[in-house]
Formats: sequence, C-alpha cells, structure tokens
Amino acid sequence: MKAKQTAFVLAVVFVAYAGLIGWRGILLIKVGTAISVVLGLAVLVIPVVGAYLVWRELQFGRRTEVLARELEAAGGLPVDDLPRRPSGRIDRAAADEAFGKYRAEAEAAPEDWRVWFRLATAYDAAGDRKRARAAMREAIGRHDSTP
Repeated sequence: MKAKQTAFVLAVVFVAYAGLIGWRGILLIKVGTAISVVLGLAVLVIPVVGAYLVWRELQFGRRTEVLARELEAAGGLPVDDLPRRPSGRIDRAAADEAFGKYRAEAEAAPEDWRVWFRLATAYDAAGDRKRARAAMREAIGRHDSTP
C-alpha cells in the first residue's frame, strides 16, 4: 500500500509542477514577442510530455498489480525465500542462481504470461531493472492477448 501512496503523492506533486510550468509558458506567450511565444510553446510541451510519462507509468503499475493478483489467486507467485544481506537486499549470487530456473521456464513456454511475470521478478531480484521491466511488459502483452 505504501507504493500506491507514494505514487499518489508524486502524481499530485507533478500536477502542481505542471500547473506552475504551464502558467509560466502562458505568461511567456502573453509577452507577444516571437522569441517569447516560441519559448512559451516549448515550455507548454514539458507538462504534456510529463503527463504522458506519468500516465504511462501509472498504467504499467496498475496492469502489473492486476497480473500479480491473478497469479496470486492461482497460487503461481514465486516464493520470496532468497537469502538477504543485513541491509535487507537480496543476496546477488542466490538471485542469479534462482534466475536460471525462471529463464528455463520462459524458454520452455514463451507464450505463457505467467512465466514472463516470474522471469520479471527474477530479473528484479538479480538487480536488472531494465530487463525486469521488459519482461513485465512482455507478460502484460501476453496476458492481454490471451482470451
């Protein structure tokens, strides 16, 4: 639940920021010179792009949560039993070792969204966030394409 609260707070902060930046863009346009109008329009693009990126991240999180709930209901979530360091982080060597199992599952059944979800969690445990997000996007796409 803490992640949802954090996302909500960050979204509210972004809306306030976008409002302030948008207002500055409008003020620049009102000056009326060619340079200020161009700068004002450029400044107005920033909140639009930011809003799209925030929306996209929130959708990713929502869809990931839907898959996690569905997989949990089916009893298919991976068990978090990896050893941890005193700091609370997962031991990298143990995560790399467990990763092989999930990679083999994904290679054996590449059309199943469940194995991609588990592979994404294994990538995340191993510290590879980029591949974890890519695998989760793959899981979401395969989930959405199943009848």
